[in-house]
Amino acid sequence: MIKLTKFNSEHNKRGEFILNAEHIEQIEQTPDTVVTLTNGKKLIVEEPMDEIVRRVMVYRRALNKF
Repeated sequence: MIKLTKFNSEHNKRGEFILNAEHIEQIEQTPDTVVTLTNGKKLIVEEPMDEIVRRVMVYRRALNKF
């Protein structure tokens, strides 16, 4: 699970949500960051593409430690 922020949300954590990283199919920077899920749903988020990739890598490494 990774924490992301909805695009154009208030900076008071109302726009934060947790996403199951296993459901990410694709990430695009167009110039906004668009995350496409395995069910076809698209999410526009504040974080840049490289940051999402970093968070997914940290998440997956943590899974392998157990």
